Amino acid sequence: MIRSMTIADYEEIFEIWKNTDGMGLRSLDDSKEGISAFLRRNPTTNFVAYDKDEMIGTILCGHDGRRGYIYHTVVKEGYRKQGIATKLIEAAVSALQQEGITRVCLNVVETNGSGRAFWEKRGWERKAFLGFYSKSITDQENTPLFETK
Repeated sequence: MIRSMTIADYEEIFEIWKNTDGMGLRSLDDSKEGISAFLRRNPTTNFVAYDKDEMIGTILCGHDGRRGYIYHTVVKEGYRKQGIATKLIEAAVSALQQEGITRVCLNVVETNGSGRAFWEKRGWERKAFLGFYSKSITDQENTPLFETK
């Protein structure tokens, strides 16, 4: 079953994230407060997948009014290759389309070969000509919690 994500799901979500190879998590952005703010800004585009009472997958997705962005798409190891991630992606993309978004972007940690292969297999194009830049605009420390396993 796939349903909309709420902040009440946070502890289960974070548990999946921190136990997934290739995840890049940050102390502010991926904190309960950070995810709560993200969900308030993007209430219809984030989803969780369940098998009975067990959360088995998540997708964090939002938009800025022009472009959609997918962040953390994860399915627990024992549930992979069953189409669950595809269903999560379809739910997020459909929600973005309903909000008038016509293009979706995502980042994959360069060392996450299985993640890169996953997206490429589904027709997502790597834009090697784009330079990705980042700058912290807060005085608070937003340190990496996990880069990769």
